[in-house]
Amino acid sequence: MNDNRLSRRISERVTVAGSELVDYVKEIIAEGNVRRLIIRKPGGAPLMEIPLTAGVAVGGALTLLAPVLAALGAMAALLAKVEVDIVRSGDGEDDPDLLP
Repeated sequence: MNDNRLSRRISERVTVAGSELVDYVKEIIAEGNVRRLIIRKPGGAPLMEIPLTAGVAVGGALTLLAPVLAALGAMAALLAKVEVDIVRSGDGEDDPDLLP
C-alpha cells in the first residue's frame, strides 16, 4: 500500500528562564510527539542537542534522559535565559489537524 502523505517536521523556538528549563523539557518529552530538542544560548549558539525516539514510553524516556536532565540543570544554573528549539513529528498521526 502506498501512502501519499509526506512526513512533516514542525519546529518552534521558545525562550525559557534558565531556572525553568528542566521542568519545561520534562513537559515537552511527556507530550510524546517531539523528535529533537536543541538548547541554545540567547544569541542562538547551540549548547546541547537531544534526539528523542518516537514511541518511547514517557517514563522510560525520562529514566534514560536522567543524565541529560542533570546536565541541563547544571547549565540552567549558569544561564538566565535559554532558547529551546522543538522539532516535532508532524506526520498526521499525532495531530489530526495536520492531515492533508
